[in-house]
Amino acid sequence: MNIFTKAYYLALMGHIRLTWNRHDSAYAFHLPDNPKFMGAREAAKLIPDGAVVATSGLGGNQRPSILYWTIREAFEATGHPRDLTVMCTGGQGGRGIAPGSVEEIMREGLCRRVISGHVETFKSALRLAEQGLMEVQLIPQGMVALLFEALGRGENSLLTHVGVNTFLDPRVGRGTPLAGRDAEQLVSVEGDLLRFRVPGIDVALFNAYAADREGNIYVTHCPMKAEILEITRAAKRNGGQVIANVSRLIDKTPGDIYVPAAEVDAVVVHPQTEQSGYIRYNSHFEFLAPTSRLPMAEGLARARFVNKVMGITPRRSAMDHMLARLAAEVFVHNVSPGSLMNVGVGLPEEVCSVLHQAHILDEVTLFTESGVIGGVPMPGIFFGAAVGAKSVISSAETFRMCPERLDGTVLGVLQADSRGNVNVSKRGDRISSYVGPGGFIDLTNAAKTILFVTKWAEGEKMALEGGRVRVLQQGRCKFIEAVDEVTMNGPESLKAGKKVFYATSRCLLQLTARGMELVRVMPGIDIDRDILATTKMTIALPEQGTVPVVEGAIITGKEFRLQLGKGLC
Repeated sequence: MNIFTKAYYLALMGHIRLTWNRHDSAYAFHLPDNPKFMGAREAAKLIPDGAVVATSGLGGNQRPSILYWTIREAFEATGHPRDLTVMCTGGQGGRGIAPGSVEEIMREGLCRRVISGHVETFKSALRLAEQGLMEVQLIPQGMVALLFEALGRGENSLLTHVGVNTFLDPRVGRGTPLAGRDAEQLVSVEGDLLRFRVPGIDVALFNAYAADREGNIYVTHCPMKAEILEITRAAKRNGGQVIANVSRLIDKTPGDIYVPAAEVDAVVVHPQTEQSGYIRYNSHFEFLAPTSRLPMAEGLARARFVNKVMGITPRRSAMDHMLARLAAEVFVHNVSPGSLMNVGVGLPEEVCSVLHQAHILDEVTLFTESGVIGGVPMPGIFFGAAVGAKSVISSAETFRMCPERLDGTVLGVLQADSRGNVNVSKRGDRISSYVGPGGFIDLTNAAKTILFVTKWAEGEKMALEGGRVRVLQQGRCKFIEAVDEVTMNGPESLKAGKKVFYATSRCLLQLTARGMELVRVMPGIDIDRDILATTKMTIALPEQGTVPVVEGAIITGKEFRLQLGKGLC
């Protein structure tokens, strides 16, 4: 990445931060021979009160910001539309801070209900829910995508094993409602399975690259396809409206049409249309597009640089890199060439970086929940996209293939307990702190091998000294007797024959028939003082008595090598 590219991105990021609240909702592009082309204000009037509005995308990718802003402004000016239900797979908010996300329509009176898989970024909705002013319903991300697909077939529910014996199972947990007076239960028990259901879609909103004069929609240069087709078909099946926001008008290319004009009711052409969060399609962020010809290393360098400038991704320590190497070592022992793998956000992204540097990603295929297959998943603000993707499918297609093909997944942890249960959905007691399961339940239900990577304790301070790990401050242990909420059921995973590992900053655990078994310990870590004395979790020591020590190459990174099928476990 040369100095001129860095200078361009620095200038662009500075401009974005100074202008991210500015938008021109009055701009309108019309075609005299096609009434489907209209301004955002005209499109907002198509949305009736009480409508179920479905959106597409993941993270900052593919969001129709101009529509969100304009719908909010219409409500503030006229009181309409109002009492909307917003339904999406999740992760599309601005955490109550960054403007232009779907949170623009999650306002009191404008929105009465949110149905999603991941709600952590929907701070506006969560705060209203905490005050009793909004209903929030949780359905696993993959199930939402598959339900969108089902609605397009005329079905409003699906029977599944996903979520059994988690907090979403009414037999052991609260089910789908997180908040809301008299909120209906959107999941029911049928035998050993669960049936999730959703309301029909009245309005589909999405962002795409371009339209032609007929109103056909093109996804060229879009980082993902996500749920565009599924919500479009669901809305049309229900007699609803489909509103597309695109960046430009192009000549008709029949072979590239993604959504036919017959399925689109309104096309809002707007020059501020975003390829990803605050990044317009005309900003030359080539690495975001699956069609990019940039070398993979250059694309990743650009993505990391932008994240660093934006302050999106945390600075990683030597301990974090060590933990990523440990997790990568476990990973390569439990996958084979040709495997299909998924990597989550946070520390799992560092594992992905280690695997990329070791060229392991040349031998396995990674994918993101949004439907981007192959390449290297991008971190931070670009999560859901990838550099060097081999193909892009819809998120519903992705979650349909997982039960058959998903060999492994690398995920983070909020809490884990003696039974191997994991909580990633509930952070604290306040609704405003809630996270939601995202695609976690779908992925852990499908994967043959599950690798969790996390610090041993929140707030711990650790040091690497002379190839040994030293605890400077203990922190609050994340490994406890019983988790606050079961997002993955350990015994269920064991019964299904899955291999489950927990790579931590102090040791490596594996869920076995003996429970949470200590299988490796970091050099310098005292098992009694630094592990057993810090947790109420029941930990089984190896039957042979001695706990193997993690090798020095993993600790220091010197002469660290990875080879599929040759690892620690």
